[in-house]
Amino acid sequence: MAMGGPSGGHHEGEGENEGAIFADINITPLTDIFLVLLIIFMVTTTAIAEAGADKGGFKVTLPKGGKGDTVAARDLSIAILIDGRVVIGGKVVEEPELRSMLTASAERNPDTLVLIQADEGVAHGRVVAVMELARRLGLQRLAIATRADTGN
Repeated sequence: MAMGGPSGGHHEGEGENEGAIFADINITPLTDIFLVLLIIFMVTTTAIAEAGADKGGFKVTLPKGGKGDTVAARDLSIAILIDGRVVIGGKVVEEPELRSMLTASAERNPDTLVLIQADEGVAHGRVVAVMELARRLGLQRLAIATRADTGN
């Protein structure tokens, strides 16, 4: 009882195999489609990366800040340097000292505005960590300082 293809293998005397359905799946066209899609994705992602910023990647247009109010005396200004160090009042502070300063500010006035001034090269996670620390210690008003728009 051999099953044959449409071109042969079927003998006149085999009535039981008439109308037999092929159970074979041809995966060659499916593989071809996946390979074509892979090539398309590789070409488009390369084109997008090259069209991005001068270092490659995606170009992101950041918002420009207008002239804001000057920082009031009751507000707390925190600077984050490119290496991740935190500066408050011109003095580099470590994590425990930062915690105590934020706690003291929250106890004095819970509406204290915490203004984060981060260098352009600072990792986003470091800025978020400082903001989350301030929020956990009771300071809910958080802001990020920007450069004034120079018309460029």
